[in-house]
Amino acid sequence: MLSSSTAELSFSPEVPVVILWQEILCQQNRKLHNFIRKRVSNREDVEDIAQMTCVEVLRNSHKFLGASRPETWLFGIAANLIRNYYKTHQNRFLFDSLNEDNVLELIQDCDPSDIIANDELLSVMANSIDRLPEETRQMLSILVERNGSYQDVATSLDIPLGTVKSRLSRVREALKSTIS
Repeated sequence: MLSSSTAELSFSPEVPVVILWQEILCQQNRKLHNFIRKRVSNREDVEDIAQMTCVEVLRNSHKFLGASRPETWLFGIAANLIRNYYKTHQNRFLFDSLNEDNVLELIQDCDPSDIIANDELLSVMANSIDRLPEETRQMLSILVERNGSYQDVATSLDIPLGTVKSRLSRVREALKSTIS
C-alpha cells in the first residue's frame, strides 16, 4: 500500500515508477510560489493557493496517470486553483491593482534565462498554431479565449463531441512534437 505522498505508476508491466510527491513539492516550492505570485497579487492569497496546491497534490496523487511530468501535473493543479480563485473573487478584483512591492517582487524573482526560454517557446507555439487549419484554430479559440468546454466547441462548430476530443488530442500531440 502506498502512503499519501507517493504514487506508483506502471509505464511497463515489469517496471513500476514511484513518485515521491513530498520531494517534488520541496524541490518545486519556490517555482510554485513564483508561478502563483505572478498571477495573484495578494500575498496571503498566494500562500493559501500554494498550500491548497500541495494538499490537492498529496490528496489526489493516486489519480496521477503519468501522462505528463509530475511537475507539470503540480503546476496544472496550481493553475486550476488560481482560475477557481478568480472565479470566486471576481467582484473583488474590479478595483485591484499592483502596488510597488508586488512589481518589485515580480522583477526580482524573474530569471532572465527562463524569460528567454519561455519567449522562444511561446514564439514556436504561436507559429505552430498559426499554421493550423482554420477550424482547429476556432476550436482552440473557443476553449482558451472564451474559456469554453468541449461541448461548447462541438455545439459552435456543429460536430460531434467525440470528433472534438479526437481532433484536440491530435493537435495536442502535434504541438508537443514541435517543442520536443
